[in-house]
Amino acid sequence: MNINVSRRGFLMGSAAGTAALLVGVNANGVLAAGSVAAATDLNPFVKIDADGTVTVIIKHFEMGQGTTTGLTTLVAEELDADWSTVQTAFAPADNERYSNLFFHAQGTGGSTSIANSFMQYREAGAAARDLLVRAAAQSWGVDASSIAVDNGILTSGGNSGHFGEFIAIAATLEAVEKPTVKTPDQFKLIGSDKLHRKDNSGKTNGTAMFAMDVNLPGMIYAAIMRSPKFGGTVVSFDDSAAKDVGGFIAAQVLPNKAGVVAFGKNTWAAFQSRDALSVQWDFSQAETRSTDTMIADHKALLDAPQFDANHEVPLASLEPVLASAAKTIDAEFTFPFLAHAPLESENCVIEPTKNGVRVHDGCQFPTFTRPMVAAALELDPSQVEIRTLYAGGSFGRRANATSDYNTEAAMAFAVSGRKVPVKLIWSREDDIRGGYYRPMSAHRAKIGLDADGKITGWDHRIAIKSIVKGTPFAGMVQGDIDPTSVEGVSESLYNVPNFGVGLSDFQTPVPINWWRSVGHTHTGFVMETLMDMLATETDQDPIEMRLAMLDPAGANQARMIEAIKQVREISGWKKGDKRGFASHFSFNTCVAVVADVTVEDTSVHVNKMFMAVECGVAVNPDVIRAQMEGGAGYALSAIFRNEITLTDGEVDQSNFPDYELLRNHEMPAIEVAIVQSNNAPTGVGEPGVPPTAPAIANAIFAKTGKRITDLPMTKAGFDFV
Repeated sequence: MNINVSRRGFLMGSAAGTAALLVGVNANGVLAAGSVAAATDLNPFVKIDADGTVTVIIKHFEMGQGTTTGLTTLVAEELDADWSTVQTAFAPADNERYSNLFFHAQGTGGSTSIANSFMQYREAGAAARDLLVRAAAQSWGVDASSIAVDNGILTSGGNSGHFGEFIAIAATLEAVEKPTVKTPDQFKLIGSDKLHRKDNSGKTNGTAMFAMDVNLPGMIYAAIMRSPKFGGTVVSFDDSAAKDVGGFIAAQVLPNKAGVVAFGKNTWAAFQSRDALSVQWDFSQAETRSTDTMIADHKALLDAPQFDANHEVPLASLEPVLASAAKTIDAEFTFPFLAHAPLESENCVIEPTKNGVRVHDGCQFPTFTRPMVAAALELDPSQVEIRTLYAGGSFGRRANATSDYNTEAAMAFAVSGRKVPVKLIWSREDDIRGGYYRPMSAHRAKIGLDADGKITGWDHRIAIKSIVKGTPFAGMVQGDIDPTSVEGVSESLYNVPNFGVGLSDFQTPVPINWWRSVGHTHTGFVMETLMDMLATETDQDPIEMRLAMLDPAGANQARMIEAIKQVREISGWKKGDKRGFASHFSFNTCVAVVADVTVEDTSVHVNKMFMAVECGVAVNPDVIRAQMEGGAGYALSAIFRNEITLTDGEVDQSNFPDYELLRNHEMPAIEVAIVQSNNAPTGVGEPGVPPTAPAIANAIFAKTGKRITDLPMTKAGFDFV
């Protein structure tokens, strides 16, 4: 079961009135506890009702990646709660109280949910357990050390009681600031393969609430006609034909002139009314180039990079090194725009409240959504309440810096008169053509080798539009370098001498955003393809060569060595196999992949993939395996045939018939090995994506001798079956 309420509603909404124990962090940043009535200065992570029900407050939203299960596991482990009865509730929007400790903002992304919450949630669970034990000891008149806790029941001698029986006393006690947490040998839930996901039942029986499911009394529906060229603005519109559509209500220009919103009595009426509009556009500031021109413009930027991403090795210093090399490896790569294409397209509901508005949304970044919606409605952010619901995927789409669809909904609500709830829905065509893509990019590399095949220098150049410059995320920029443009290259784990990285920022009105694994989605492919080219050129086994280039004295290098050795073992890799290998470090996680493919003429089938992941403590092994498998499937869907192309600035693709998802028969069998580790958890939602594509490409090369350097792979003449 999942509960969704505002902060005040959460605190006061216990089934037992004010009889509930809250445990979390107070305004001073230390663990604290109290009753519902007294804990107004407390951001709770744990709530225990009088009937013994434990509710874990989830500060990271759930888009299918398993946060409701993972965060609940951490609390339930330390609390020794009954897993089958523990519930979850999404935290209200509150940047100070429910901040992502890595971002210092309330948001979900970067595969950080478990990593930043690991000790925070465990300590909250441990503190709650300690309070209940002391309360039971006081109630029974026994020593606290005599009390055992198991599956939500406390016992001592002949005494027994569930959690709820002791919350009144526990709420009067002071929580320990630094509770004792379990050691790995004491874990019962963390690391267990037997836990069912907390969102399984609701998503199976249809009771799980997504924003698309919200239906409020008096609600009207909105759909937007956006510019067919990115950067276009409305000059005028004619809604004469729309007035003939059954259920049409009205049409209005959005305040920012980025589109015209049509209102209808239902979704179909809104879509049909929108499609019947005739709009005149101003394209003077719009993107009007076609894909071929944009690719050429990216490549031109590689000739003279704007910035040195590695200040210790300027590109200019590599010219004499490479000129004197006995041999060079030269390669150029191009990558297309890609849509995120989550199963649930963008949508949300805005309704008026007594104090402002309430947004019903699978909200990924409340820290940005609240002020963006507030600005559009000329409200204070405190007047914007967010009711977070499940999201049917995101892959980065919902975390854009402008909170685009939320802001659009706010503008639609404003021009509707602000009297009734407004539900904005994007169609699949809106989503595919609507922007916020993985950016197009180009790479050029020249690797110098001496007479013995040793690397003497590496000149690596990248041209790509910056994701963060000019956005609220601009604080991530280091000097002139957007780290998301060069990650995966600039901090490669391989020991490479004279490694220079050049970067140029491509300019276009096409809106771009992080796409699952962000910069690693292209840098991982380039680095691991180049490593395979290096192994081929120097007649080395691809795995042995990589192991030789990793320093076991380095913490992350040692982790990667373990992942590589593990995948070599489970795959039965032998030198000379016509298979593909790739490994990549991203989101502080090491993933190594071996791919087996069959190639007949131009037809490719991926038979099986072996994946090994070192991600620290495996909180939920089943979720980790699912994320590795899902990441691989997502990558395969993209590399086989996906691309967003433009003709005179307009997107050519519109829906899944021409932006195809991976088919069931194309999904290979995947065997995942999790490297045993007691290190702190690292990311798992995205790291499976980067090494998948190069492992497949390297396998195709091993079979055919044909090197793939441009994606999608159909550009190399291959079909996938």
